[in-house]
Amino acid sequence: MADTSPTTRRHASGHPPVDTTALRKRPGRRTIALAVFLPVCALFVSLLAGCGSTEPKNLLDSIRSGEVVLGTKFDQPGLGIYNPDKSMSGFDPAVSTYVVNHIADSLGVAHPKISWRETPSARREAMIEHGEVDMIAATYSINENRAKKVDFGGPYLITYQGLMVRKSDESIQNLPDLGKGKKLCSVTGSTSAQNVKAQLPNIELQEYDSYSACVEALRRGKVDALTTDESILAGYSNFWKGEFRLVEMTYLKDACVKKALKAAGTPFSTERYGIGLAKGDSESVNKVNEALDSMLKPSADNGPSPWISALRESLGDDYVNEIQQRAEKPGSKFAFTPKPGDLAFLESKSTPCPAGLK
Repeated sequence: MADTSPTTRRHASGHPPVDTTALRKRPGRRTIALAVFLPVCALFVSLLAGCGSTEPKNLLDSIRSGEVVLGTKFDQPGLGIYNPDKSMSGFDPAVSTYVVNHIADSLGVAHPKISWRETPSARREAMIEHGEVDMIAATYSINENRAKKVDFGGPYLITYQGLMVRKSDESIQNLPDLGKGKKLCSVTGSTSAQNVKAQLPNIELQEYDSYSACVEALRRGKVDALTTDESILAGYSNFWKGEFRLVEMTYLKDACVKKALKAAGTPFSTERYGIGLAKGDSESVNKVNEALDSMLKPSADNGPSPWISALRESLGDDYVNEIQQRAEKPGSKFAFTPKPGDLAFLESKSTPCPAGLK
């Protein structure tokens, strides 16, 4: 980061002050523009020079050096919370810490010092590309467009679009109940609520700027439901214990979504969370997947795996039991256990919409 002290701001370029004596003899718009532009330009160049390299980081090199910078969410209950004592809690930080320490053990080096960096969804790829972080685990769904810019370890969690309602509200037991004059919270820029409205045209959407605002609106009775990834909803539900419950979401009828067929009975969306790494860093990707495989294995005494233990602690036993049981039902279309390194879904072709289906 560039030095922003007053001295640096005035003389960071090393150039002498611009002599505008001659320019003042013939004042005018161009003269004024030059007088302002030259020192500003020098400052801009100096700031660029002071920012250092913007090359992506190599995770393994950083682990060997003894320090890593990990990106995650700071305000997502159950998934990534920055605590007052500057520690992190939540499933994503737990996975990140396990992965980094496991890799350090495999390399025969000490566990590195971890620094956490808040990672807004819109900046995840840029933060990796510019070397601001070594890796990112931040409810980071793996998809084709993102995989063009960064590489992914994982997936380490599979989740689906879900619905959260007040526990005291018995009028909503399934998706069709939303169509009975209910208000659904929609976060600006999110497609989750729009997908629901396509199935239930009569539903009323109330737009807020964040999921936290939606949760507060749901608590106060201003809306009747909130929809996004089940894992995110489970984090809020576990945080506000006893106030909410989750409702499973599947397509009520065949639908055409982004020119692809969504068959009745299938989940609204399938999200696979991955660990973002610098593009082309295949060695780090392989090491991350080895660590995730280890995390998914039962503990030494044949007890729960570190992965399931972290998931239960972060999102609650009730939610984890529910999604485990759902996955074990005959013919279930909901998977539970991720398969790190299996990204075949990125290559799978969707079924085109039949003619006339909307």
